[in-house]
Amino acid sequence: MAAQLSPQQLTEKHRPTLDQALDAIRTRAYWSPHPEHPKAYGESAPADGLAAFKALRGTRVDLDQPGTDGWTGGEVSPYGPELGVEYPHADIDVLLPAMRAGMSAWRVAGPETRALVSLEILARISARTHEFAHAVMHTSGQAFMMAFQAGGPHAQDRGLEAVAYAYREQTGTPDDADWSKPQGKRDPLELRKSFTAAPRGVSLLIGCNTFPTWNGYPGLFASLATGNPVLVKPHPRAVLPLALTVQVAREVLAETGFDPNLVALAAERPGEGIAKTLAVRPEIKIIDYTGSTAFGDWLETNARQAQVYTEKAGVNTVLVDSTDNYKGMLANLAFSLSLYSGQMCTTPQNLLIPRDGITTDAGPKSYDEVVADLAASVSGLLGDDARANGLLGALVNPDVKGRLDAAGSLGDVALPSREIVNADFPDAVVRTPVIVKADGSRKQWDAAEGGSGAEAPYLAECFGPVSFAVAVDSTEEGLELLRRTVRDKGAMTVGAYTTSPETERAVEDVCLEELAQLSLNLTGGVYVNQTAAFSDFHGSGGNPAANAALCDAAFVANRFRTVEVRRQA
Repeated sequence: MAAQLSPQQLTEKHRPTLDQALDAIRTRAYWSPHPEHPKAYGESAPADGLAAFKALRGTRVDLDQPGTDGWTGGEVSPYGPELGVEYPHADIDVLLPAMRAGMSAWRVAGPETRALVSLEILARISARTHEFAHAVMHTSGQAFMMAFQAGGPHAQDRGLEAVAYAYREQTGTPDDADWSKPQGKRDPLELRKSFTAAPRGVSLLIGCNTFPTWNGYPGLFASLATGNPVLVKPHPRAVLPLALTVQVAREVLAETGFDPNLVALAAERPGEGIAKTLAVRPEIKIIDYTGSTAFGDWLETNARQAQVYTEKAGVNTVLVDSTDNYKGMLANLAFSLSLYSGQMCTTPQNLLIPRDGITTDAGPKSYDEVVADLAASVSGLLGDDARANGLLGALVNPDVKGRLDAAGSLGDVALPSREIVNADFPDAVVRTPVIVKADGSRKQWDAAEGGSGAEAPYLAECFGPVSFAVAVDSTEEGLELLRRTVRDKGAMTVGAYTTSPETERAVEDVCLEELAQLSLNLTGGVYVNQTAAFSDFHGSGGNPAANAALCDAAFVANRFRTVEVRRQA
């Protein structure tokens, strides 16, 4: 039997980290307790993590869950190999009541204990970061270093950030209060009041294929820290990272004296499609989802019994007006378009460039010159195959390849995609980005909006390594197209390059009015498609791309309700 962790041990180990996280979300300064560099985990950690991952292949992840009625699996790495891992398949009618059984004790434990237990779960995941990195790599197609950082420390940071917000929101109201209302000559009215953060019920996490931990941990830990059991339903192509997460969570809950069934896994059989069934169960009171707009909209419409938090899809846009660092702008954009083959919800898709060109520190550049120079920058960045493999990773599924192959029919191709061989994984599908020229004249998007013309290809999300160099009639027209795109299609990110204070203010106004996160004049080592936990908000929750932000108070506050008990004093 595993050793038990006492409340005092949890406090001594994790309260300082919780306090630092609370300070970080207040100051928005850089902070992370999870190292980004692989060597920080010990000399043997890389080999040990790889060995642990290899040992998982061809095995069963046994979680000792109630209601297990069989086994399922079938993941195939985007790099080629079959993982051969099997997971328990749950009889939901048995599992959900078992999950609810532990809620009372978990509620009574209070916000601080729940936060500290959550931090112990994160600490144990952090200790296995190398193992988790391989699991993320071979389910998402991310290159190893990205899988290590985004799937490891950055995901753990987002989970910790959610715990900090949850703790802060739950402790904003006192546990007890004495209430006395004067009545003039009569005795005052006196009551003793208590206030308890009460969980809503079972929380359902519907995982995504591309970032199973990074997108999964905020909702998982926000719900757990606010007292809710969490049922994890991974994407069928990316089960392993979340199954390992559930395994760690169940171990920690048991060792801290709580019901391990507060966290459970719902793996599905091929073609079973259980997300819709689970989403409308009356026991499910919270849903976290990252994925397609169509299913996100379905959840928001049909899962009426639950609080639904969605991150869907948008058309991310960069307005290029002018720059005082042309070379830096091109390098920054080239990296942003290439990272993980554009398979990020934050990758720029549309680059709005005035038809008459832009002013730069290298002299005036025409639209065609900007597009050609950007294409050359991408080609230079990815010219070495080893470097390209390290940035691009592998295409996550055939749908992405299909969109890439079809891009040539959408307009004049300024940068064709090329195939790259991965020497370590020859079955991986690795392709460089494609850039397509497009006409962004007002008459085209006016016609589409009025229903008298076909919608331009760049007005719909084209997930993957496909971007559009959209020629607009002027910066002002570009601003209007940006506004319409964010309003109608949504955007997780907006970028802009300008040396004009007036244009900068105009872009800010658009983003403030349409509720989109903006990055201005990035020319260094920070990119529009990256966000830092504790400081940056991922999405705004205010446009069609997502109804929630990672992470703010709104992301956690409605996962619990404050229940008051009044007693006569």
